[in-house]
Amino acid sequence: MEVYIITPFPDSIKTLIDNNIANQGLKKGHLSIEIVNLRDFTTDNYKKIDDEPYGGGSGMVMMCEPLFGAIEYCISKSEKKPKIIFPSPKGKVLNHSLSSNLSTESSLIFICGHYKGVDERVIEKYVDFEISIGDFIISNGELSTMIIFDSIVRLVPGVLNDINSALTDSFVDDLLDAPYFTRPSEIDGLKVPDVLLSGDHKAIEKWRNDKKLELTKDRRPDLLEKD
Repeated sequence: MEVYIITPFPDSIKTLIDNNIANQGLKKGHLSIEIVNLRDFTTDNYKKIDDEPYGGGSGMVMMCEPLFGAIEYCISKSEKKPKIIFPSPKGKVLNHSLSSNLSTESSLIFICGHYKGVDERVIEKYVDFEISIGDFIISNGELSTMIIFDSIVRLVPGVLNDINSALTDSFVDDLLDAPYFTRPSEIDGLKVPDVLLSGDHKAIEKWRNDKKLELTKDRRPDLLEKD
């Protein structure tokens, strides 16, 4: 998978990627990532990327021209037609199914938003997916981009050492995952459930499935109400 990340703060993305599972995918050759500095596509001495909104109001809006230039640059570099993602509270809420579908794409472009967002014409002209990370607002488009990015690239074959680990995560089967334990078997009077020490794989699988259902009913009953 080719990934392009357009950002006015490239160092913050580089730091996040250097400490992300994606770094493993890069070393194995399953991913290529280019961090594109939005300010390289400005035309003024101040490298201005935002301006006041038409119609008035508070806040600033990211301008078309630098984003058009950065997006066209990414498209020209990509070997395949990329899907373009803009993290936005107005988008479809991120879930495992969406991430899984996007993990099969050959090329992705992410746009890191700031301020009041981007000029709507950027979305009209280029964006394929507006994706929300939840019903809240953060001030840093790099963080929301990396959440979406991480949820996708960890599902790209070969990125994780053991893909079965991802296939048993919460939400894969619309259930929360079961609890996990490791050594020691007892600490401060807290013991690992006997069934997990039994070596009986069928009993262990049943226990985990029961726990998944129990936790989902208790904490996320809405997941069980899906059609």
